[in-house]
Amino acid sequence: MANDVNESVADSHASSYNTIKRQPRSTLKYSTRMTLSFALTAVMTAVVLSAVLAFVWEDQFQTYTRANMQRMVEQTAETLAQQYAESGKWTDDTLEYLSSTSEAMPEVGMRLADGEGEVLYDDGSGGAIAVTHAGRQRRIIMPLDENSIVTSEVMVESKSGGGTIVAGTLTFWSSSSDALLTKSDSVFRTNSYAAIITAASLAVVFACIIGYFVARALTKPIKRITTTASQIRNGDLTARTELSGTDEIGRLGETFDDMASSLERDIKLEHRLTSDVAHELRTPLMAMQATVEAMQDGVMPADQDNLATVSVEVRRLSRLVDAMLRLSRMENGTTPLHMERCDVVALAEDLVTVHSQLFQDNGIELAFCNETGHREFYAELDPDLIREAMVNLISNAMRYTTDGGNVWVRVGRNRRNVLLSVQDTGMGIAKEDMPRVFSRFWRSDASRERVAGGLGVGLALTKEIVDRHNGTIAVDSEEGVGTTFTLRLPIAQRKQK
Repeated sequence: MANDVNESVADSHASSYNTIKRQPRSTLKYSTRMTLSFALTAVMTAVVLSAVLAFVWEDQFQTYTRANMQRMVEQTAETLAQQYAESGKWTDDTLEYLSSTSEAMPEVGMRLADGEGEVLYDDGSGGAIAVTHAGRQRRIIMPLDENSIVTSEVMVESKSGGGTIVAGTLTFWSSSSDALLTKSDSVFRTNSYAAIITAASLAVVFACIIGYFVARALTKPIKRITTTASQIRNGDLTARTELSGTDEIGRLGETFDDMASSLERDIKLEHRLTSDVAHELRTPLMAMQATVEAMQDGVMPADQDNLATVSVEVRRLSRLVDAMLRLSRMENGTTPLHMERCDVVALAEDLVTVHSQLFQDNGIELAFCNETGHREFYAELDPDLIREAMVNLISNAMRYTTDGGNVWVRVGRNRRNVLLSVQDTGMGIAKEDMPRVFSRFWRSDASRERVAGGLGVGLALTKEIVDRHNGTIAVDSEEGVGTTFTLRLPIAQRKQK
């Protein structure tokens, strides 16, 4: 029993992990879906068109055929009226004319009644065999629905001068249907619908062809992006889509290539950072380890001088770790900004005053220049962080300037920005090294800077501080002449939404 309980408890905490990716379920390709979408659109268009024709075209067509039949019965009634007016009554000649007219239009049924309502001529009567003039018989059934027949009164002038009288009523209907459609009209309607169906079918075919080529044109750059992404995932960081253009696909390709370039640069920097951090940490650690082991082995006495050496390396290691932590927090945005309205002129002048003695001890002249045109000039910034950034620039200027050199700290302005610059007459920076100035642990002369005590993260930290202030930092340098770093900070920060 106890074993069963233990096994059940173990099973309840069991878990597994597998790096093998599940194969995606088989789906239609994008090009196939696009082609089907075009085809479906064409089919829906054809269906809608057919529905519109069924409700609109059919009604209009029937209206046209009814009007045509009404015109025929009115024209025939006018002819009958003229014949009636000549003889003053319905004669056999008149009825013979109507009979011959009926024979000339075999698809049209006719019926004539006099003014009293008595039927004089009828092609069909309620479905029975109709007896026409001269004993001829025609089976043309007259519909019972009044909407399926057209009538016209035979109007003649009264001989007594009493105006016009109704001599009779002429009725027409179609022998082929109850919609007043003749056979020719029915054939025309059938052919019209056949043409519409043919056109719809051709539209579906052409839509499929167009959809196929459009889908190919769209999927080709997408496939290229997918292939490039796969190459990058497999370690080829140099792979690019080489897509460009002003449309969405072109901008997507350009954005993807920019992202790939940034990723390649960041990974290279990460590898370099790992190597540099290991090297920087190893140097003081090895020095401390060697000193401590020597004192432990009795090779070196544990006196104040040797302990001071260990203390120096510990402080150097502490400064490096502290600088890296500040840089990491700044990059991650975890360092809070305490923005306030600060007098930039007073801030820069105080820094020059604090560092003047140190520069004099190194044989360098440090000067302050106010180029704002005002004794006080205010801007919204975090004074502590800006002071730290300026101290980094001033320290670099002192480190790279030899005895007898000069360093100027200037405060200026333009329309929207306050300008803080540090200019020196030091050794300058080589042109090929300019893009790496703000990289972590970068040194133009590693051995000289290591002796000078630089950590190689000051400029990177300065750049992050300026970025947090929505500003920019620029560097101008010429070897053997000097270097100028300029901070451009917005006078007023934008309100965060």
